Amino acid sequence: MYVFSVNATTPQPFDDFKAGDVVPFMVYLNFKDLSGAELLCKFYVEQAGFEKVAIDKRKMIAEQFLSDPKLIAADPTMKDAMETGYAIQVFSAH
Repeated sequence: MYVFSVNATTPQPFDDFKAGDVVPFMVYLNFKDLSGAELLCKFYVEQAGFEKVAIDKRKMIAEQFLSDPKLIAADPTMKDAMETGYAIQVFSAH
């Protein structure tokens, strides 16, 4: 699994964001290949209605952590990514 720190721009106003706002995300992808995970990360953020997706940081989560039920239970976003393949967490500000 990979975790990405991502920034993307809002093309038009929606929710609490104005057009042109740069919005920070954490994207969890349960995918083994980094190149494929990066493409999926950008795709999912674009599908959510954002553009100019820029990956700031990337980190692979080691298998030993993914097999720890306590760790998975403590992180709902990671749990969701384990079950569905991905999870996106948006933040209101940097």
